[in-house]
Amino acid sequence: MRIRLDLAYDGTDFHGWAAQPQLRTVQGELEAALGTVLRTPDVALVCAGRTDTGVHARGQVAHLDVEESLVEAAAGRSTLPPLDALLRRLNGLLPGDVRVHGVAEAPAGFDARFSALWRRYAYRIADAAGAADPLLRRHVVEWPRPLDVAAMNAGAAALLGEHDFAAFCKHREGATTIRKVLELRWDRDGVGLATATVRADAFCHHMVRSLMGCLVAIGEGRRTPSWAGEILAAAVRDPAVANLPAHGLTLEEVGYPADADLAARAEESRKVRTL
Repeated sequence: MRIRLDLAYDGTDFHGWAAQPQLRTVQGELEAALGTVLRTPDVALVCAGRTDTGVHARGQVAHLDVEESLVEAAAGRSTLPPLDALLRRLNGLLPGDVRVHGVAEAPAGFDARFSALWRRYAYRIADAAGAADPLLRRHVVEWPRPLDVAAMNAGAAALLGEHDFAAFCKHREGATTIRKVLELRWDRDGVGLATATVRADAFCHHMVRSLMGCLVAIGEGRRTPSWAGEILAAAVRDPAVANLPAHGLTLEEVGYPADADLAARAEESRKVRTL
């Protein structure tokens, strides 16, 4: 059976999602806990979006394939349904900085990565005097200069839609950098926190933090709003665009189509994209 996991984690003390030898990762912790609960070494997770070192998640999604008999055996003497028992036992083993919020049998055609329609991230900055909350310091970047949210939104307008985002991505051999940004905007709350919402069909490596670096340069007044479009059109990495700190970034939500469309979406996502 294929199982869907919905989970959250504080990325501060993890070396990202993907398992790496001798390093603490989210995938490594989860696979170890699942292997213990299910009594099998053959656990392999696939996630919706691999987060980098220090990046958090509130709405990460993953899947694994496992024999149904192992799930039933793992419930032991519990009176709970097997998947509910798995959820309880799993969280009992996991460290406090990662929690599974949901365990369910995935519908036919579901793939946590390729069936996704979009991923939504938030980037949070405290730039106003007195806005920084020490209780949120692991999830909010404290910025020393005020930011013009209206100017950043003007710059963000040029980045909406489907483009080659090579100027904002870390190059990977053989990987496409064409992405479709569905939403990109900045809002400021009542205490002065500036939050960017960015939603796209997919993201390439370092893309969100690079987009944030570009827009913050505009927000500080060091660049005009038109600069974002100029950087995008150049289609090459520009050292003037900084990657903002990882800890301000959180994967908030992953969107999927209706169950009947999951397999078709996964097949479409696997195609190499061109403009």
